[in-house]
Amino acid sequence: MMEKIAILGSTGSIGVNALEVVSSLKDRFEVVALSADSNAELLSKQSRAFLPKVIAIRDDKLAKKLKRTVPSGTRIVCGMDGLAEIASRSDVDVVLFALSGAVCLIPLIEAIRHRKRIALANKESLVCAGSIIKSEARRHNVRIVPIDSEHSAIFQCIEGRERFLAKIYLTGSGGPLLDVPVKKFDKLPREFILRHPRWKMGKKISVDSATMMNKGLEIIEAKHLFDINEKEIEVLIHPEAIIHSMVELTDGAILAQMGAPDMRSPIQYALTYPNRLKSLARNVDFSRIAALTFRQPDVKKFPCLSIARQAARDGGSAPAALCAADEELVGAYLGKKIRFSDIPKNIEKVLSRHKNIDREPSIYDVLEADRWAREEARSLCCH
Repeated sequence: MMEKIAILGSTGSIGVNALEVVSSLKDRFEVVALSADSNAELLSKQSRAFLPKVIAIRDDKLAKKLKRTVPSGTRIVCGMDGLAEIASRSDVDVVLFALSGAVCLIPLIEAIRHRKRIALANKESLVCAGSIIKSEARRHNVRIVPIDSEHSAIFQCIEGRERFLAKIYLTGSGGPLLDVPVKKFDKLPREFILRHPRWKMGKKISVDSATMMNKGLEIIEAKHLFDINEKEIEVLIHPEAIIHSMVELTDGAILAQMGAPDMRSPIQYALTYPNRLKSLARNVDFSRIAALTFRQPDVKKFPCLSIARQAARDGGSAPAALCAADEELVGAYLGKKIRFSDIPKNIEKVLSRHKNIDREPSIYDVLEADRWAREEARSLCCH
């Protein structure tokens, strides 16, 4: 049967790759809805190619711009209400969340409450409100299939073995600064910071990879996704990016998921789960790989890892404050308002001033922590 899909964040790196996957499986998927934050030009092009029933964009001004170029049968909605409407449509079977940031939280909860299949590429929602999302998913009997290559790998390794999970080895390439001395960080051009050695990603996640905050957020994401203590999640630097993550079971057996570094593979797996179809990604030629290497991350050089771990241990609203501060400060760095080294320093300052709650957060707690941390981070960029 043809499955009907909505892709929220279709103009970003994950969204573009998802549409490639959908195009290769056009006998299985029909695109019903697409959304973008501000890239009206690409969203218009996508709407003409896939003829969705509805598209969403951030505000009315951009919507007016779109009206002149989208197909006559495509309706345009705006803002958070538009995203929530798409996520809860009765004619949508699968919602792929490729949005970045906490903006994903409300439409994700709506999709879960309307029992949609969830393909999740947004880590911030689970970092900020993992207990809320997992509770809603259990209540409505909804399975969340992760798209992050690391979490997809873990998901694949533990399927049917969840009760035996003892430890997670979360791998990462180390990013563009792995072998660069700290004293050179602020002298490097942004183009160097944004040039990931293995993956082609958006600007925000590329900077997070360079600071290794991306791994820190993934620790918290894995904690919630797989119901495991933060202490049992170990980060390993694996520059070849062939092993996407590993799990250790209670009897000491270690299972690894391997493949070429191509986001189309975990995207396709999430969309077609539990089936496996031929992928667009190339096969790994092990005869051409000299070695698979691993090392411990340098937490002094990349303090964001320790900052994120502490937020995971603190719980409450601390992870939401962490996410919001990071998003604002990465934006400030990209906007040339602060130095690269100011990102971890200012995140730590924001969290040191945050009044954490000592209970499971509500949606209000999460959104309030997000609002406060953004304001606090912006104020630090003014000094």
